[in-house]
Amino acid sequence: MNVEVRHLRALAAIGDEGTITDAAVALRMSQPALSRTLEQLERRLGTRLVERTTRSLALTAAGKRLWEHAHRILNQLDDALTEASAEAAPRPLRAAFAWAMLGKHTVPLLRAWRERRPDVPVEVRRVDDPEGALRRGEADVAFLRTEPSGEFSRLALMREERVVALPEHHPLAAQSTVRLADLVEESVVLCSTAATSGAELWPESARPHVFQVPGVYEWLTTVATGEAVGVTTEGTSHSHPHPGVHYLALADADPVTVHLAWPLTPPHPATAQFCELVRRQLTPSTPRSRPGG
Repeated sequence: MNVEVRHLRALAAIGDEGTITDAAVALRMSQPALSRTLEQLERRLGTRLVERTTRSLALTAAGKRLWEHAHRILNQLDDALTEASAEAAPRPLRAAFAWAMLGKHTVPLLRAWRERRPDVPVEVRRVDDPEGALRRGEADVAFLRTEPSGEFSRLALMREERVVALPEHHPLAAQSTVRLADLVEESVVLCSTAATSGAELWPESARPHVFQVPGVYEWLTTVATGEAVGVTTEGTSHSHPHPGVHYLALADADPVTVHLAWPLTPPHPATAQFCELVRRQLTPSTPRSRPGG
């Protein structure tokens, strides 16, 4: 099976851009040439990777899997070529997260790392799908507030309490804590890319109106303007203070576990040392993580 780097770059661009036309622009090649490259890849693999009509384009299931693998392979290749350069500085260790990395623990952790390894900077990246960034090789480690679903090494770091985000002049803002029942008559806004708290927190017989917005800034603005309230984790209150938004403890909602995840074969040589520092900083009595467990 003779698959070349140009084939992987073509599929990666098509999946990223969503159209042959836009992918061709991104790759600086003609649309017919890109279509021929895709068709050649599909012939060599013996399977369809992209469903195309005159109006739409979508990756097939096989195409989506190869699209993620292609990104990982291309990122690893780019990293290897950079490291091979005689004048290359150590590349940053990339840490991905969706909303809040580690809340109040973020800055102390990064300062501690800088003291120990000033030669290897940590590049923090807010992304919509940090686990997907790991699979695609776009991140070396990821901080997750959902259970990792892929085959990664992982470590449960801490239990983070839930809080409610209220407009600053909301009647509940004068209380010291809020209970789920206090929010049943409210509209509750969720972020479609990073929600850890949804309608399932309430019993089916007494649930508030719930709706979604696309990102953290839209979520904060929706709360600040009084359109809705939000339920999130404590880390958000530290990472995203916002004019007009008041955070209060949510007394009767279960906490959320924060996980650290990294590939079974770490792509960055400093990954193990970084993960060990995180473990010591946040879980002093927790045994070391085992791959996949």
